[in-house]
Amino acid sequence: MPKFAANLTMLFTEHPFLDRFEQAAQAGFDAVEFLFPYAYDPGEIKHRLDAHGLTLILHNLPAGHWDDGERGIACHPDRVGEFRAGVEKAIDYAQALGVRQLNCLVGKAPADVAADVLRRTVVENLRFAAARLKQAGLRLLIEPINTHDIPGFYLNRTAQAAGLLDEVGADNAYIQYDIYHAQRMEGELAATMAKYLPRIGHIQLADNPGRNEPGTGEIHYPFLFAHLDRIGYDGWIGCEYKPATTTAAGLGWRAALVR
Repeated sequence: MPKFAANLTMLFTEHPFLDRFEQAAQAGFDAVEFLFPYAYDPGEIKHRLDAHGLTLILHNLPAGHWDDGERGIACHPDRVGEFRAGVEKAIDYAQALGVRQLNCLVGKAPADVAADVLRRTVVENLRFAAARLKQAGLRLLIEPINTHDIPGFYLNRTAQAAGLLDEVGADNAYIQYDIYHAQRMEGELAATMAKYLPRIGHIQLADNPGRNEPGTGEIHYPFLFAHLDRIGYDGWIGCEYKPATTTAAGLGWRAALVR
C-alpha cells in the first residue's frame, strides 16, 4: 500500500504555510514535504511537525533566486561557492527538522557554457554535496524536470540522472522520480521505475495534463500504485500536484485509486 506525503508547497495553499501542517494532519497525512524551509525559523517548523505528529520526508537545497525564475544553481560554474554554502545551510535545517534526505534541483543551463563544462560543474557539485550529506547521515536526491514546464532545465531524463550518479560515485545519492515530469519527458513509467528501482530514493506524483490530482488525466494511477507494490518500492510518494479546485475537495482520489 503506498504511503503518501503531502507537499505543502502545492497543497493546502488556501492557508498560510505554517498552518498547512495542521491541515495535512487533519486530512489524514502522516508525512509532509515541501520545496524550501529557509524563510522560516527551523524551530517553528519543528514545532508544527511535532504538534501534529508529522514526519518531514524531504526538502530541497537552496536553488538560487527562485522568485526571479531560477530553478537551481548546481550547473552554474560561476556560482560554485554559493552552491556549497547552500549545502551547508540545508544540512543545518535538515538536522533541526529531522529530515533524512535533501533534493538538489540542478537548474537551468546557463547560456554560452560548453556542454563539458556544464557536466563537470554538476558532477563536482553533486560530489561535494553527497560527501557533506553523508557526513551528516543524509541522502542526496537529484530530480529530472520536464523541459515543457521549465525550458532549459539541465536534468530532464531518468537515464541522464543515473549517468550523473554513476559519475558522482556516491552511495548516498539517488534519483527523485517525479511521475508527472517523467510522463511528459519519456513515458514508459512502469518499465522505467522497475529498471531504476535501486536508484530511486523518492517518488512524487501528479496527473497529466494539468499537473492536478491523480484521476484527472491520462496516467493510470491504480495500475502504477499496484506496480510499485509488486516491484517492492517501500518509500514515500510525495503528492506534488496542483489541486483542480481546493485541496480538500480533491482528496477523494486516495480512496478511489488505491486498492
